[in-house]
Amino acid sequence: MNQARKQNYPGNEEALDWRTDVHAPGGEASAARFEAEAEKEGTVARFLREATAAWAACEAFEWVALAYLAASSALIAMFAENLAHPVKLIGVQALVAAIILVLCQTEARVAAWAKWQGETAASKFWRFWRHWYPHLFFLFCFEELAKLVHLVTPIWQDAKLIAFDQWLTGVNPSLWLERFAQPALNEFMQFAYFTYFLFLLILGGILYYRRDWESYWGVMTYSAVGYVFGYIISIFFPVQSPWFMFAGMWHGNLTGGAFTALVNLIEKCGRVHGAAFPSQHVAGAVAALWGAWRHRRWLFWIFLPFVLCMCVSTVYVRNHYIADVFGGMVTGTLGYVIGRWIMKTRGAVATEAR
Repeated sequence: MNQARKQNYPGNEEALDWRTDVHAPGGEASAARFEAEAEKEGTVARFLREATAAWAACEAFEWVALAYLAASSALIAMFAENLAHPVKLIGVQALVAAIILVLCQTEARVAAWAKWQGETAASKFWRFWRHWYPHLFFLFCFEELAKLVHLVTPIWQDAKLIAFDQWLTGVNPSLWLERFAQPALNEFMQFAYFTYFLFLLILGGILYYRRDWESYWGVMTYSAVGYVFGYIISIFFPVQSPWFMFAGMWHGNLTGGAFTALVNLIEKCGRVHGAAFPSQHVAGAVAALWGAWRHRRWLFWIFLPFVLCMCVSTVYVRNHYIADVFGGMVTGTLGYVIGRWIMKTRGAVATEAR
């Protein structure tokens, strides 16, 4: 290729060389290199395009969830020396974030297609998982706390909460309540404790059935913010709970019926050593209670007595201090207040796309 042609295309000499002189010595190598670079740039562009589309499909709940994953990953990186497998934990969190983004993007695309083609089994499938995966996310984050409770603070902080309970009541509530233990009362308290798992499912189920998407995601966002406060506090202020702190001091196990057996099974499979303050049981129930107050007032009055009994049961069944209960009430309420503010943000719920 002559100099005039090169001067006509400043900065593009290599591209022109392989396009026009592909048969010259080394031309095939130049062509292959150019194609490889073009393919690489195309891959990067596609990735960025897909990532942008995935983020655009996210709503208020995902903003909170992904922010927590980013913050906890940053803490893991900062205090990596306190963990056995910090890289593995960060990798798992990155995988969870990727699954959330893929799920949101896939559901948004299927929903857009269904808008023109009508409902299909695929659109119902992806809509279901898009709306109900938050429950699995909450479970993942709570179970992960078993590995993060000593990330920042290596010493259990139970003594401070025990002192608070004794100052407030004059006794150690969990030990003192043991004098009232009998099978019938134990069973009632275990039932009350179990109702925690139902509040968000019932409220969410009603809103989902009514296709009240804005209210549905409002409730999920209130819960997410309340839980995130609890997760972060648990990382900086690790508490065992009376169950571990007073092991060996009880006069016997709490015996009862079906609900006692069911709760014992749940605790056996999913109990976390630590993360007791604030009570995530109470925080989740209070956030759902506030959600019922705002979106289904009649359900609030049904929930209220059960939530109050559940708060008492967390102490009775030896899982929490009274301070944990107060902490859960505060974080659950903060979840509602801040969650409402987030829901007012543009794009918090893409109702027009649904």
